[in-house]
Amino acid sequence: MAKRKKNIPESNANPLNENVHIEDAGKVKSEIITKTLVENFMPYAMSVILSRAIPDIDGLKPSHRKLLYTMYNMGLLKGGTIKSANIVGRTMQLNPHGDASIYETMVRLSRGNETLLYPYVESKGNFGKAYSKNMMYAASRYTEAKLAPICKELFDDIDKDTVEFVDNYDNTMKEPKLLPVTFPSILCNVTTGIAVSMASSIASFNLKELCETTIALIKNPNHIISDTLIAPDFVGGGFVIYDKEELERIYETGRGSVKVRARYSYDKSYNCVDITQIPPTTTSEAVIDKIIELVKANKIKEISDVRDETDLKGLKITIDLKRGTDPERLMARLYKMTPLEEAFPCNFNVLINGTPKVRGVREILDEWTKFRLGCVTRRVSFTLDKKRKQLHLLKGLSKILLDIDKAIKIIRQTESEADVVPNLMIGFGIDETQAEYVAEIKLRHLNREYILKRIKDIETLENEAADLEKTLSSQTRLKKIIVSELENVIEKYDSGRRSEILYEISDEIADETTEIPDYPVTVFITREGYFKKIRTANLRLSGEHKVKEGDEITETVECSNRDELLAFTTMHQVYKAKIDDFQDTKASVLGDYIPAKLGMDEGEYCNYVAVLKEYKGYMIFVFEDGKLAKVDISAYETKTNRKKLINAYCDKSPLAAALYIPEDTEIVICGANGRKLLVNTALISTKTTKNTQGVKALQLKKKTDKAVSAHIYNEGEFEKPWRFRAKNLPAAGALPSAGDIGEQLTF
Repeated sequence: MAKRKKNIPESNANPLNENVHIEDAGKVKSEIITKTLVENFMPYAMSVILSRAIPDIDGLKPSHRKLLYTMYNMGLLKGGTIKSANIVGRTMQLNPHGDASIYETMVRLSRGNETLLYPYVESKGNFGKAYSKNMMYAASRYTEAKLAPICKELFDDIDKDTVEFVDNYDNTMKEPKLLPVTFPSILCNVTTGIAVSMASSIASFNLKELCETTIALIKNPNHIISDTLIAPDFVGGGFVIYDKEELERIYETGRGSVKVRARYSYDKSYNCVDITQIPPTTTSEAVIDKIIELVKANKIKEISDVRDETDLKGLKITIDLKRGTDPERLMARLYKMTPLEEAFPCNFNVLINGTPKVRGVREILDEWTKFRLGCVTRRVSFTLDKKRKQLHLLKGLSKILLDIDKAIKIIRQTESEADVVPNLMIGFGIDETQAEYVAEIKLRHLNREYILKRIKDIETLENEAADLEKTLSSQTRLKKIIVSELENVIEKYDSGRRSEILYEISDEIADETTEIPDYPVTVFITREGYFKKIRTANLRLSGEHKVKEGDEITETVECSNRDELLAFTTMHQVYKAKIDDFQDTKASVLGDYIPAKLGMDEGEYCNYVAVLKEYKGYMIFVFEDGKLAKVDISAYETKTNRKKLINAYCDKSPLAAALYIPEDTEIVICGANGRKLLVNTALISTKTTKNTQGVKALQLKKKTDKAVSAHIYNEGEFEKPWRFRAKNLPAAGALPSAGDIGEQLTF
C-alpha cells in the first residue's frame, strides 16, 4: 500500500484539521497580469458581449430567443395561456441561468409590462409596469402566458432549414442560432444592454414605417431613409421632438439622442393637469419625486398637490394647480426641470456575424436584408430538394404503370423479403429509393387509377422545381419574396404610431418673476430675525402676533408677493431672496427664521432686512464711529441668480444701523450720550462701492461716545427740528427737549 503524503490532511484521521501543514500557504504568488487578462477576463468579456447583452440581427438576445423557442415548441403560438412557472421550467433546458432571470425576461417581453412596442408574449395576470418601479410583477405561479400572434413571423418556416441549429448547453437537444424573422425586428423594439467595455441602446420604430423603409432600400439602395422612417416610436407614447439633423445622424451613424416629452391634458373643472404618457427612460415615481423636490425648494410654486392615480386604465399622474395658474406655462417649466422631457440615448450596437458593430439604420437594414436573403435561399433550397425527391419517387412509380402485373409477379415470386427491392430494381430499371417506395405501396393502391393520379403530379412538380431553380439563381426574385413578406407584415400588424411628432416647439419660458403670483402682503420682521408673511386681505382676521419670549417685531412692511428682500448680516454679507420664497402664514405662528431659511453661515445673524420692489434707492449705513455711508441699491443687483454677496458694507467699525430709503430723505442718528442729529441724505454723496467707509456725520466728543441707532425722521417728531440740523458735517447734534415726541416728562 502506498504511503500517504503527510501534508495532505485526511478528514477521518484528523477531523479538526489541527496542525496540518499546507505547502506554500499564505505566500503571495506573482503572476503576469496580461496572462490573467487573456485567460480569465477575456473569456468572460466575450461571453457577456456575445451571449448576454448585445442583440443579434434577429433583434433578440440569447435569453429572449431561448424563451420564445421553448414556448414555440410547447405549442403556445395557438390555444390558450398556461402557467408561467411551467414555461420557465421548460426554458431551463436551454437557459441554465435560473428561474428568476428567465421569468424576468418573460415579463419584459410581455404585453402587460408595456416595455416593448410590439410585445412577443401575451400575458394574463400581474406582469408589473415598466413605467413604475413600485408596481412589481407577481410570482410565476400566479401568472399565465402564451406567444403573441406576431411571433408567427419569428418562427415562420423554421422547420424548413431556414436557420442553423446548434446543441444546447448539455448537448441533449437542438436550438436555433437565430430566428428567421420576416421583418426587421431589431429596430421594432427598444433593446438596451450593458456588456464589458461596450453597451447597446436601440430605439423602437413604427413597424409600418420600418417595413416601408426596408422595401424602399431593397428597391433603391440610395433611398433617403428620413422620407419613410420619420422618427422613433415608443410604447409609452408621448411626443417625439423632431430634430432633422440629429435623426439623420442617428440614421447614418447609429449614435445620437431623441428627445421624448410627456403627454398631458388639463381638467378645467378640477383645475388639475393629468399626465398620461411619459418618456421611456423614466418612471412615474421619478417624476413625482422631482416635482415634490422642486416644490419644497420653492422653485415651483403653482402646484398645490401631486399624486399617482395610476389604475387599470393606465398611467395617470395628477397635478393640482393653484388658482390663476397657466397650465401651459407651468408644463413648459416642468419639461425643462423634471424627467417629463428626457433624451433617449441611441447606440445601435448589434451583433453582425458574431461581431459587435455600431451601425446606422441604413447599414442595419442592409445587414438584415442579407440575413433574410440567406433564410429565404435556404428555405427555397429545402423546398426544391423536397420536390426533387418527390419527383424522383413518382418517376419510379410511373415505370410501374407500364406493367403492374409484372410488379406483382416479381413480388409474389420473390422468396425472401430482403430480395423484393433488388428484384424490383432489376425488373424495372429503378434505383433503391424508388424501389423502396414502390414496395411500400399498399395493395389497394396497385391500380391504374391511383397510379395515374400520382403520375399527373410529375408535370406539376417539374414546373415547380424549375421555378424554384430560377428563384435560387435570381437575387431579384429572392428580394421580391422578402418584399412580399414585408407587405404582408404591414397589412397584418400595423397599429399606427404611439408617439406623436412635434415639429415645432417653443423653448421660451416666462421669466421667473412673471410666474410668481402677485398679491399684496404684509411682512413682519422681529429683532431676533424671524420673518412672517401674511396676506393683507387676511390681516384683519389675524389675532395677536406670536413671538419668542424677549423678542419683538421691529419692522412692518406692506409690499407685494413679487418683491425681494436683502438680509444684511453680522458677517458683512447680504443674502438675496424673494418674498415668494416664504410661505403665507398667520399671526399665531413664529414664522421663518431668516438665517436658517437663507442658509447663513454658522454664527451669522441678521442686522437688517430691506424689502424692495425694484433696485432703486439707497442703503444707508451708520457706524458706531459716527460715519455714515450712502450706497446706491443697484450695487446689490446681479445679472446672475446669486443668493449671497460678500463685502456688503464696511467692516472697519461696528454697524449701528442700516436703512433702506427709496429716495433721499431725512434721518435721525442717535448717539450713546443722548444727542440726536438730523441729517438730509441728499447732502451725502452716493457711492457704488458697497464697502465704502462713508463720511463723518456724528461728532463724538468723548472716547466712550458712539452712534447707537438711526431711523427715518417722522414729521413732528421734534418740536424744533432746526435745533438738530447742522449746517456742516460732522456735527454733535442736540439733546431732545421735553416737548419732543418720546421725551415728555412722566410721573
